[in-house]
Amino acid sequence: MLLRRENIHVSTSMVGRILKRLKARGVLREAIPNYISVRKRHPKRPYAVRKPKEYPIAVPGDLVELDTLDVRPLPGVVFKHFSSYDVVSRWNVVGIYRQSTATTAKHFLDDMVARSPNEIKAIQIDGGSEFQSVFEEECQKRGIKLFVLPPHSPKLNGGVERANRTHTEEFYEVTDSDFELADIRTKLLEWEQICNTYRPNQALNYLTPQQFLEQNIKEVRCH
Repeated sequence: MLLRRENIHVSTSMVGRILKRLKARGVLREAIPNYISVRKRHPKRPYAVRKPKEYPIAVPGDLVELDTLDVRPLPGVVFKHFSSYDVVSRWNVVGIYRQSTATTAKHFLDDMVARSPNEIKAIQIDGGSEFQSVFEEECQKRGIKLFVLPPHSPKLNGGVERANRTHTEEFYEVTDSDFELADIRTKLLEWEQICNTYRPNQALNYLTPQQFLEQNIKEVRCH
């Protein structure tokens, strides 16, 4: 269009061929990007990949969704809540920290493994920086598959997103606490126990996750 303003008439394809030849000869060079635009390029992850469509999710531990949540109990006070949610058994592991870093996520992974009743085979995360670096290395070292969501697609981690809403409405918004970290952490562990052993889950036909797992074990033994 700019050439036509100068009364130079060439086809679009000719312009493309000329630009291609000039780039090949090094006459034209792409500008070095500084990534100040809203849309960012996402660097290749060393271990995490997109979850394959054919990946089977059949038994507890096949896929655990992991996410974080900001908790703001008082003006100027922000805690970082971590949630893991087994998509088959609906088993929850939760934790709260002062900050959300890869090292924090690695410590939470230790808790996930220790407090999950089944072997964790795969974890699904968003692209947050807390799930990179040493966290990613630790998953690889443990042989846990790590699936990262496409950008701007939290709905693909819908189970843990819904669990975070439950934790907010049924724990944080109704718990009597001074919101010192030691106090809230103790009460949060009690809430985790309630989620897994006492609170009925509609998706499990109103069984608790523990009851579901016990029933699952009985069915496997019968077969």
